Amino acid sequence: MSEILIRQAALLGGPKSDLAIKDGMFVDPVDLDPSARGTQLIDGEGLVALPGLVDLHTHLRQPGMEQAETVLSGSQAAAAGGFTAVFAMANTQPVADSVGVTDMVHRLGQEAGYVDVRPIGAVSKGLAGEELAGIAGMAGGTAKVRVFSDDGHCVSDSLLMRRALEYVGTFGGVIAQHAQDPRLTEDAQINEGALSSRLGLAGWPAVAEEAIIARDILLAEYTGSRLHLCHLSTKGSVDIVREAKAKGARITAEVTPHHLLLTEELTASFNPLYKVNPPLRQDDDVQALREAVADGTIDIVATDHAPHPSESKECAFDEGAFGMLGLEVALSVVQKALIEPGHLDWSGVARVLSQTPAHIGGLAGYDNPLTVGAPAHLTLVDPAALKDVQMRYTRSGNNPYGHLQLPGEVRHTFFRGVHTLADGRIVPADELPGVAK
Repeated sequence: MSEILIRQAALLGGPKSDLAIKDGMFVDPVDLDPSARGTQLIDGEGLVALPGLVDLHTHLRQPGMEQAETVLSGSQAAAAGGFTAVFAMANTQPVADSVGVTDMVHRLGQEAGYVDVRPIGAVSKGLAGEELAGIAGMAGGTAKVRVFSDDGHCVSDSLLMRRALEYVGTFGGVIAQHAQDPRLTEDAQINEGALSSRLGLAGWPAVAEEAIIARDILLAEYTGSRLHLCHLSTKGSVDIVREAKAKGARITAEVTPHHLLLTEELTASFNPLYKVNPPLRQDDDVQALREAVADGTIDIVATDHAPHPSESKECAFDEGAFGMLGLEVALSVVQKALIEPGHLDWSGVARVLSQTPAHIGGLAGYDNPLTVGAPAHLTLVDPAALKDVQMRYTRSGNNPYGHLQLPGEVRHTFFRGVHTLADGRIVPADELPGVAK
């Protein structure tokens, strides 16, 4: 494996320093000879060095929906966005509710070689919410699944949720809940309020999310197990989580890039690109979510990258699929929504987009980022660049940011010391040196 020396990058946005990589690990720069044959030199001037990003909430669509995304295309999109690990949700076809499917997704990720693909197992068989899935088998398989979720569906049955929490508590797993009361959101299309009434679209009330969050916090406290709350979208959800954490609840929560930036006003265009679950909310919700990331009430940012084929979005709004792309642009959205207003610095970005999601997911190698002896998971971003918001590597086109100009551009990504994104371009698969294959 070649040796790599990165000159004068700003580590976590702080002082400039050299970084050296050898055999997949960070080493002391004085141990590399920059004039030696084979040593790759990268000018880090103007770039911020971050630990490789980790996404706890990705939809890779394989198996079953390869026209929208594959593990390979999703891995390339992730690397283009600065990610070195993604957790793939279970709502594939067949559903990832057995060790056979989760181990296959893990293997496809290893074969792709761009990021560490960690499968998420379903909580219930077929995501039907009626019977627990083969949790023990998935946890004991090659993929060693630690995160379980019916995302796309809420585990609405209280007893099933209790049993799931009790089960994963025996081996340190975590249940990631998609908080959506199904009865309160029947036929819902957008946020419930004056706009939904004006447009004549069925409204999606905030209480549908908040009621499930409140219930599940109580269940997590009762069982003593770990609960992770997916894609918070309302000010009321933030208030509930903040109060529970103040009382010592063992919970974590995430927010998506799109809920940090976009508002319900976009849905007035009737463009299904802006149709997402949970729906885009109002500006005061957006501001509450940003402040919650800043004060630690919300632990992480996760993309909920949800690719869809064109026919699922080029249709009437009420017939369109829920979901937006996110992997390739997440860091730019975070820069605009959290760094530019002063909610976070780059060190905070490393916390919410790398270290904490890795910790929640039980992913090793992210505890001491950018230090000698640590795995060389590295993202180099140019914060002064303007982002081309075209999605270049995913198979889908449901990009909600095409009308915006965003800051920042990921220039380089290294996964275990392997250059996966070089000067803003994905390294072709046949040029990767067989990472983890």
